[in-house]
Order: sequence, then C-alpha cells, then structure tokens
Amino acid sequence: MFDDLSQKFDGIFRKLRGRGVLTDENVQEGLREVRRALLEADVNFKVVKDFITQVEGRALGREVLSGLHPGQQVVKVVYEEMVRLLGESHRGLAVSSAPPTVVMVSGLQGSGKTTFCGKLARRFLTKGRRVLLVAADVQRPAAIDQLETVGRSVGAEVYSRRNQDAVTICRDGVEEAKRRDFDLVILDTAGRLHIDEALMGELGTIQSQVAPHETLLVLDGLTGQDAVSVGRAFSERLAVTGVVLTKMDGDARGGAALSVAHVTGVPIKFVGTGEKPDALEDFHPDRMAARILGMGDVLTLVERVEAAVDADEARRMAERLRKEQFTLEDFLGQIEQMKRMGPLEDMLKILPGVGGKLKGLSLDDRALVRVQAMIQSMTPEERRNPSVLNGNRRRRVALGSGTSVQELNQLLKQYRDMQKMMRMLKGRRGLGRVPMPF
Repeated sequence: MFDDLSQKFDGIFRKLRGRGVLTDENVQEGLREVRRALLEADVNFKVVKDFITQVEGRALGREVLSGLHPGQQVVKVVYEEMVRLLGESHRGLAVSSAPPTVVMVSGLQGSGKTTFCGKLARRFLTKGRRVLLVAADVQRPAAIDQLETVGRSVGAEVYSRRNQDAVTICRDGVEEAKRRDFDLVILDTAGRLHIDEALMGELGTIQSQVAPHETLLVLDGLTGQDAVSVGRAFSERLAVTGVVLTKMDGDARGGAALSVAHVTGVPIKFVGTGEKPDALEDFHPDRMAARILGMGDVLTLVERVEAAVDADEARRMAERLRKEQFTLEDFLGQIEQMKRMGPLEDMLKILPGVGGKLKGLSLDDRALVRVQAMIQSMTPEERRNPSVLNGNRRRRVALGSGTSVQELNQLLKQYRDMQKMMRMLKGRRGLGRVPMPF
C-alpha cells in the first residue's frame, strides 16, 4: 500500500533536506516532483492541483519553526496538507446508544461488500457483541449463500429470506435484531456492475425505511479513478456516512485513498488490507499520511502488538529471559505471536525510516514457518535442552520438518547467539522491566 508513492516522496525529501538554504526555485522544483508523483499514483488531477496550491502557498510563505531546517519545513507542510486531504481526523463507526446499531453496506458488485461485512462482524464479535448479518442482495445468484458462508467463518448469525424483496428483508431483519437483543445489524445490500436507477432507487428506499445509523460505501481501491467516480456518484444520490476502501494491500499507488475523501466530502472509515477476516484497519488520516511520507506508523504497530500478544505471557517471557531460562519452546511461542500480528514485511513497512528501504528486499514469512516446523519436529527434551541434538537427532529433525541439517544448524546458532546477547543485557538491569512482544 502506497509503496511506489512512498519511495518517490523519500527521494524528493532527501533532496530538499540536503540543501542548506531553500530558495523559491528549490521549492518549486520539489513541488513539481511532488505533483508528478501524485499524478503517477493515479490521484485525481483536481485533487493534486488543490493540494499543490495549498502546499505552495504555505511553503513559499516561509512558515518557519524555531530551530527547524528549511527542508524539514517543506516536509512538515506537505504532511499537514496531506492529513487535511485524507480527512483531517479519524471518524469511527457511529454506535447507537439504544441497540441495535444498524449499518447499511452499499457499493458496486465485486467491490468486496460481503467480505467487508464479515470483517466488520468479526471485529464486534471479538468484543463480545452480538451481530446479525442481513442478506439483502436478492439480485446476484448465490449472494445469500456467500454471506451465509462468511457468517459461519466468523461466527455471526445470518438473517435471510429467499422469496422477499430487499426492502422487506432489511426491515424485517432489523425488527428481528430488536426482538433478540442483537448489538449490531449489518445490511449486505445488492450491487451492480455499474450505477443505474434501479440500484439507487432500491438503496434509497432501504435507507428511508430502515434509517440506518451508518451507510457505508465500499470501493475497490484497485480501480483508482473509477473508485473516485463511483464514490462521487453514490454520495450525490445517497446519504453516505463513510467510505470503506478494499484491496488496498494490492495497490502500490494508493490514488483512490488520496482522492476519495476530498472529492466526495465523505470520510474514509476503514481500509481492507487483505483477505483474512482480521485484515481490516481503522483509517487514521494522520497515520496514513505518515506512512506515505516514510515517517512510519508506530501507533498502528503498537495496536497490532497489543491485539496479538498476551500481556501476562509477555511478562512471564521477560522473566524467563532474565533468568536465562529461555528455551526453543519459548522461541516457538514467540514465533506464533509474531505470525498473529500479520506479515513481517507489513510490520517493518510501518516502522519509521524502514519502509522506503525495503524495495528489492525479500522478506519471506515462510522462513518463520520453516523455523516453526523444525522446532515442532523436536522432542520436548530437545526443545528444552538443544545441546542434546547430536548428528543423528539433527538428521531426524531435518527430515521430519522437510528442511536441511544446514538450516537446523543455522537456527541453533541463532538461538545460542540470542542467549549470549541476553546474558550481556542482563547486567544492564533493563531486561524484564518492559514486557517484550517477541
């Protein structure tokens, strides 16, 4: 997500920071490169024009902060204007004080509506809320079956009626949720391959009769300018309260995210970052701008760690490290926690100063799977005391895990090196005070 754009901005800002004094000509040259980078990222040309005008007015107006390098001034201005472009502040889902909260999900066919419904349901289910999915797409063949499959995969109940119209299904589904004390109702409405009067008329009727607390528009981030056009058309005909951008993990340009909020005037609330049920992120304009400009996103990383890591287990692990009792069984547990946080490359990309340096670097998560397989192929005694692994045992472990003896030797060397490092850290009295996520 935004890989190409981030790398271009990194090069532009490196040039600006390298100048001791900035002239109007230097700033204009930098902004021309920024304009080109945004257009190549498929950002709407009117959005680019407005963005450059705002940055230019402030950068050439010499907004100087005390002690700040001139090149950093421009970076700061670009960051602040990008936050404004993306919507200024995070706007979460509106939750009703009198349950159930009703969320209507709309969008074109193939944009990822049903998948998003499952992801949103899972998010509330993990918080102990009761969720009802309503299958209101009676136009597309097997749409109801698809939602029922998604519902089973996340553990949500699905309300469906195969012989009724969409408006009646939505109205009755909400009434069912009220009777049975559900906390959240998600209406999975029909889409089309293109916007037409029948689609908009049906959605408008559902909205007027059900009065949802949120009407979310799901847009396919991979379609770039088309997503922006669809967003504008929907927001002009429907009272859309938020946008969801899907498939953003496959878009290295990110033009839709940088355009849609500005063009439609509707905030982006969620971003889909993969196919898994938990691959859904809240959209924070300030964090996203920082990612695009190569500043990292530490807050999102912390949230991922908190969601994946058990605090008590982390404290126990830190204690074992301090007492030099860290075994390969503990190492296996750490690997499993890392895998729950998502792909390694995605985590590294949101670290400050790291994302832009990953181009061309292969970060294969399968390496963790191979390490996991090697440890799982050991006996409990071998995991607790790797020194017993003689030649025969190593060949058995390598054969059982589908790896080589050389790979196993490398793992054991890394384990010994880690133990040495822990002994060195022990004397500094810092180890064990802060729970370690991995």
